[in-house]
Amino acid sequence: MTRRSFELFAAARKRIPGGVNSPVRAFRSVGGEPFFVERAAGAKIWDVDGNECIDYVGSWGPAILGHAPKVIVDAVRTVATRGLSFGMPNPFEVELAELICQWMPSIEKVRMVNSGTEAAMSCIRLARGFTGRDKIIKFDGCYHGHADSLLVKAGSGALTHGSPDSAGVPKSFAEQTISLPFNDVDVVRKTFAENKNQIACVILEPIPANAGLYFPKENFLSELRDECTKHGALLIFDEVMTGFRVARGGAQEMNGIKPDLTVLGKVIGGGLPVGAFGGRAEIMDQLSPDGPVYQAGTLSGNPLAMAAGIAQLRELDRIDGWKLLEEVGAQFEKLTREAIADAKIDITFHRIGSMFCLFFARGPIVDLAGAKRSDLKKFAKFFHSCLDRGVYFAPSQFETGFISTAHAPGDIEDTAKVVREALRLV
Repeated sequence: MTRRSFELFAAARKRIPGGVNSPVRAFRSVGGEPFFVERAAGAKIWDVDGNECIDYVGSWGPAILGHAPKVIVDAVRTVATRGLSFGMPNPFEVELAELICQWMPSIEKVRMVNSGTEAAMSCIRLARGFTGRDKIIKFDGCYHGHADSLLVKAGSGALTHGSPDSAGVPKSFAEQTISLPFNDVDVVRKTFAENKNQIACVILEPIPANAGLYFPKENFLSELRDECTKHGALLIFDEVMTGFRVARGGAQEMNGIKPDLTVLGKVIGGGLPVGAFGGRAEIMDQLSPDGPVYQAGTLSGNPLAMAAGIAQLRELDRIDGWKLLEEVGAQFEKLTREAIADAKIDITFHRIGSMFCLFFARGPIVDLAGAKRSDLKKFAKFFHSCLDRGVYFAPSQFETGFISTAHAPGDIEDTAKVVREALRLV
């Protein structure tokens, strides 16, 4: 039953564009209408009609400890009694900055912001200011937020709604952004050669997770590092998704690569709005007030988000969360692969740690072109079959699923049963 959700969505459409405050929530790519969440705890969410689901969206990644973990709720409650925001420095932003720099050695200095979009946008401006160049290289399907320069062949919601390039972005902005196929280092070399001394930076998700989930080929990231160094361009890793989730030090730790700048978000806010970017001190020192690159934010480093992020990171470290997430993720993969094998349909399953994706397409899938071979009608049928049975996956083929430390073995077993049944109906 979804009567109350139906009524709320009808009301929302009268006052909110599309009835939602972020496009993928509208369920346009899978059909039907979204449900409205009343509460969440651990690995579960409950809608306003009382329906319960095992959740694999996790607020699109931040809920790595599950929903409403006591350690974060207690931290936020304590801080909130002292004031919600000051517009002045507070001790929590210093503590979180120290943690980030300790856990990601490529980051010598870091600045807090309020979203991943803001962090990525600021990185691009900083790279241009530092190098004195205008052009940037990104990769097809990699999503870095909705700033004008980055909505060129983007992933996530832009891809889901069939419009990788957004209206309202001046052509002159887009012309400074070169979007290339992921995992093709030869075309990167060619682009550098054709744009000598014009490329400010290369920005990418080291593990793309906004066009589904796929992985860099062996040596791809190290070759990008070499090319950027050779041509005096900055290498920017967007680890909004992977930062502190796939490993204590993110994807850069897993791959042994040191980017010049890193974009962060999600996990470092414990579920509150947050973003951050950081890197080599000589680059970060170009930011105002020390340098000529302007960036500011009224709520940047606000005490609620900082305290929540500190609590989450310290709790992950205390419980060795990454080991636990790998164990739960491995169980999820084993049972899911067994269900796929029994279904005898073309599905490519990808997982790394607590991140996963089921592509309704034959593999291998190593780039956006491969991801776009997916059968969207089959995915939509699968999505609704799972949702009807109490398992909530992201409402788009081109999004990544997330497991939390709150997902118990029983949750995974129940999910596998639902997946098996849903695949029979596709």
